[in-house]
Amino acid sequence: MDSINITENDAFDPDKPIKIADRIWWVGHYLNDDPFQCHIYLIENKKNSVLIDPGSKLTFKYALRKIEQIIPFNYIRYFVCHHQDPDITGSLPLINQLVTRDDAVIVSHWRAIALLKHYGIDIPFLCVEKNNWHLNIKDRLLKFIFTPYLHFPGAYCTFDVESGILFSSDLFGGFTDNWTLIAQDESYFESIRPFHEHYMPSREILYNALVKLERYPINLVAPQHGSIIPKHLIKFMFNRLKDLDCGLYLMTQTNTDIIRLSNLNRLLQNFIKTVIIHREFGEVANALSMHANEILPVQNLLFYAMRKDGKIIQFDEESMYRGIISDIPEECEDIIGMNQNQWNAHYSNDYLKIISDSSNENHEYTEQSHKVIIPLYTSENSIIHALAIFNLTMNVEIDRELNSILLQLSVPLSIAIEREIILRSLEMERQRFYEQAIRDPLTGLYTRVYMKEAVRRLFSIHDREPNAQIFIVIFDIDHFKSVNDTYGHNAGDTALKTVAETILKETREADIQVRLGGEEFAVFIVSSDSKLPHIIAERIREKVEKLKLDPPMKDLTLTISGGIAAREQQEELQNAIQRADKELYKAKNTGRNRICSTC
Repeated sequence: MDSINITENDAFDPDKPIKIADRIWWVGHYLNDDPFQCHIYLIENKKNSVLIDPGSKLTFKYALRKIEQIIPFNYIRYFVCHHQDPDITGSLPLINQLVTRDDAVIVSHWRAIALLKHYGIDIPFLCVEKNNWHLNIKDRLLKFIFTPYLHFPGAYCTFDVESGILFSSDLFGGFTDNWTLIAQDESYFESIRPFHEHYMPSREILYNALVKLERYPINLVAPQHGSIIPKHLIKFMFNRLKDLDCGLYLMTQTNTDIIRLSNLNRLLQNFIKTVIIHREFGEVANALSMHANEILPVQNLLFYAMRKDGKIIQFDEESMYRGIISDIPEECEDIIGMNQNQWNAHYSNDYLKIISDSSNENHEYTEQSHKVIIPLYTSENSIIHALAIFNLTMNVEIDRELNSILLQLSVPLSIAIEREIILRSLEMERQRFYEQAIRDPLTGLYTRVYMKEAVRRLFSIHDREPNAQIFIVIFDIDHFKSVNDTYGHNAGDTALKTVAETILKETREADIQVRLGGEEFAVFIVSSDSKLPHIIAERIREKVEKLKLDPPMKDLTLTISGGIAAREQQEELQNAIQRADKELYKAKNTGRNRICSTC
C-alpha cells in the first residue's frame, strides 16, 4: 500500500488500514455516534512491530482485521499502553489469547502496570522508567516522554525518532461529533478545548508537559482520541493549549455537561482578558454583554455605582456607558452598602439576587427571572458599592454552575467599575484644577492666560477663513473707584461678580468671556453678522444699568461703558485689543454708559 497525503481527508476509508507515514498505520475503528473516537496505531517493523494503544473489546476485532492486511498479528512484539483505561486496554485479554511468541511484552508505566496486572494475563510487562524511557527495536528508536498527571500520575507519550510522530495518548485529543481522521484547520482546537479543560487537572501541569514535548522535532501528532494533527497545525495547537485553563470540574457542583462548562469557563476567561486589556469601561461593558449572550438571553446590561460623595452613577448602553447621575431602582436600594455577610444572609449564601417579572408586586426572588443582579464589592472592605444588572428577554433557570460563573464575574467587574470611578474622580479633580487655573476665582470669567491660548486658535481659523469674523468687546465699570471708596472693597467685589454674572448670562456659550484685570472685561465673539456684537454689548449695558443691588449699594446704579473692534486678518491680539480699548475710552470720554465701535 502506498502512502497518501494525510491532508486529503476525502481519500480515507476508515474500514481499511491507513498509512500515515512510512511503515506507520492507523488501524483503529470508527464507532458510529461516538464523540470519543479511540485510535490504534501500528508501527510496522517486521517481527519487532509495535501496536500503540491496542483498543477496547468493541474495536479490537476490526483492528485485528486491518493489522493482518499489513503483517501477521504474531509479528507484533510490543503492545504500548499509555494508560490503563479500558478504551485502550480492554482488548488485552483477547490479545493474551492470540499471542504465541514468548518475547511479546506489554509496555507501560509502573503506575499503570499495577492496575493492568489485574487482567490476569500471561504476557509480561516492560516498565518504561526501568528501561531508561526508551525502546530500541532493531533499526528504530522509540522515546517515552513522561507527562505526569495528564491525565493520570503515570501518563506518558511515545515519540518515534525516525518518523517524527508523537503518539500523544490523551494529549491533543478531542471530542469529534463530525469525525475526521486528520484535523483540517485551526478550528479543530475547539474540539481539543473542552476535552482538555475537563480531562487535565491544571494549566500549570499541562504547560509543563507541553514545554517538555516542544523540544522534540515533531512532524505529526497522533493522539488516542479525536483527529491526527498535521505538521502545519502543531505550533498553533501547542500555543493555544499553553493558555488553556483546565480542571473544569472544579467549577461544577451538579452539572457535568462538559461543553456547557467549557463555554462558561471561556466566558469567564474572555471577560477577564477584556478587563486586563481595555481601560475604557464602555469597552469592558460591551464585551461582557456580548460574551454573556452566549449563556443568557441578555436584552441589555446596566450598572449602578456609588461615588464617594454618595451620588449614584448609572452606566448603560444608551449613554454608551459614559455614566450619568441617576436614582437607583427601588428593588436595589437595600443592596448598596451591604457587606458580604449581609448579602449572604439575605440571598441564600452565594446566590445571585434574581428578580422575577415586574408584574410580581412582591418581588419574589426565585430562579425564574427577567433580571439578574450581581453584587460588586469594594476591594478594601467587601462592601457592595456597585451592581451589574442583566435584563433578560425571557425567563431562565440559573443553575449552580451558571450562578458560580456569574458570581466570579463580580471580581473583574468590581475592578473595572472601581477603576472607572477612580478615573472619573481623577478627571473631575483634574478638571477642577484646570478650571481654577483658567477661571478668575472672583468672577468665574476666563483669565488672560486662558484667553491667549483660546483666542490664538480662533485667530488661526480667522486667518484662513475671512468670513469667520472675530469681534472684541471691552467693558469697563464706570466710576468703579468711587464704589470701592464709598462702600468698601467687599462691596466692590460684589459689584464685579454681579457684572460678570450678567456678561455670562447675556453672551453665548461659544463666546469667550474674560476678566482682563480690575474692573475691565472682554468678550470675544465669532459671527458673520457685524450687528451681533452691538446687540450683545447693548443688551449687557442695559441689564447692568437695571441691576438691583443689595445693601449697602441698594441706591447705587451701576453702569458700564464698552468698545468694539473687528479683528483684521493676521492682526495680533494686543493690537486688536488696543483698538477696542480706544473705542472704550471714546465711550467714557463722551459721557459713559454707552457702547462705541470701529465697525
